[in-house]
Amino acid sequence: MHHPPLHALRATLLVCAVSAATLVPLTTAASAAAPACTVEYSVTGQWADGFQGAVKVVNNGAPTDRWSLTFSFADGQKVTQGWSAKWSQSGTAVTAANESWNGALPSGGSVSAGFIGSWSGTNTAPTGFKLNGTTCTTDDTDPTDPTDPTDPTDPTDPTDPTDPTDPGGDGVAPALKVSGNKLVDTSGATRRILGVNRSGAEFMCVQGYGIFDGPVDDASVAAIADWKANAVRIPLNEECWLGLDNIKPEYGGVNYQNAIKELVTKVKAHGMTPILEMHWSYGQYTGNSAGCTDLHATCQKPMPDARYAPRFWSSVATAYKDDPAVVLDLFNEPYPDRATSNLADAWACWKDGGTCPGIGYEVAGMQDLVDAVRATGAKNVILAGGLAYSNDLGQWLAHRPDDPAGHLAAAWHVYNFNTCATESCWDSTLAPVAAQVPLVAGEIGENTCSHGFVDRVMKWFDDRKLSYLGWTWNTWDCSSGPSLISSYDGTPTPFGIGLRDHLRGLSG
Repeated sequence: MHHPPLHALRATLLVCAVSAATLVPLTTAASAAAPACTVEYSVTGQWADGFQGAVKVVNNGAPTDRWSLTFSFADGQKVTQGWSAKWSQSGTAVTAANESWNGALPSGGSVSAGFIGSWSGTNTAPTGFKLNGTTCTTDDTDPTDPTDPTDPTDPTDPTDPTDPTDPGGDGVAPALKVSGNKLVDTSGATRRILGVNRSGAEFMCVQGYGIFDGPVDDASVAAIADWKANAVRIPLNEECWLGLDNIKPEYGGVNYQNAIKELVTKVKAHGMTPILEMHWSYGQYTGNSAGCTDLHATCQKPMPDARYAPRFWSSVATAYKDDPAVVLDLFNEPYPDRATSNLADAWACWKDGGTCPGIGYEVAGMQDLVDAVRATGAKNVILAGGLAYSNDLGQWLAHRPDDPAGHLAAAWHVYNFNTCATESCWDSTLAPVAAQVPLVAGEIGENTCSHGFVDRVMKWFDDRKLSYLGWTWNTWDCSSGPSLISSYDGTPTPFGIGLRDHLRGLSG
């Protein structure tokens, strides 16, 4: 989607602790005297060779300005990634130490953190919890016991999230995979991606203003969840992620990557699926429909570049390959069909890249990007949009990239001013794709400051139990953005009211 002129606003990144979801208590006070600390541990998601865990520590002793939680696994489990703490492991011993921003732990206060781990055989709960060397009170409740009435996977639990048409939003960001033409979680339940885009990280950094446009603190992410969204698509800038020389160091490389990681953590903490997407990329294009003449990643290019795009996706996939809750969207809005009048050449460019008609730089095709992701060992769900700014999926199936992991889905964008903006077009071009692979409308919107068009889009997708995300969670002019909100507290624009009320209606 095109972006409105940017004001020189520096984004402020506030980091808040993750609140673990659906915790099953492992601890109770066993005597009249309160223990020095209590711990709750839970497995919030589990799949064939991995799981997501969460811990909550309550400090019943003296206040401290730094903390360290230690415990031991019994069955060879390994922590592979974590958040809201500095995680480390030696043998069976695991340590979670405070970050710089959550070290203060007052008497009676609590802190939560989470992690992704690997397991095989059995996944017994850890033991020997200690806070700053002091033993915490625990019991032997098994968080995965199917007879536990509070177990989130218990089929008799009235809050069970495994409804085959469940849109999500249950407080746990699900591990996702592709099964046939559906996105499913680890239980096999169908999951629809329903949410918003959070624009900013694709343009603020390259323009030298910051990393995000507007706040990305916990309150602003909670406001998205309050709409009953279960997903947030986060557009990225290729050069900012890689920290190339044209990017201010404070806004690029590790600083940029860490800021994205913190936002992903917040999104997941509110039970929403993060979708990381390459939006702006390197390569000089001055042909038909050029958004800029710049060599650098300052606008939407017709295709990804072979110089940096595979490197970008290798880096991103390496960072998130152990987190199946994160979805990877390969390239925002390809338009090689504007660079050449030959549709066959455009689709060939889209699939295989190389030297493409009308494009002056070497192109990385969708197959190149899939290969870059999978070479890291990542099995995350991948989205790939078609031609005409992702509005044309007419030959998507014929040119579908080969995915050895089998977790590829089709992405599609639509606005009221696009060519394929009618039910008849959707019936003829989208329905055949959706019959074979998951279909996600990564951007839906209109420039009318109303929601009549997106209401039609959502109905068509609801009828087929498909996924969609509104553009965009930014306080821009809804007639030119379009923008869903007028304030980051979630106050909707006349356009945003349609999506907000619809998502709340689906979850009601």
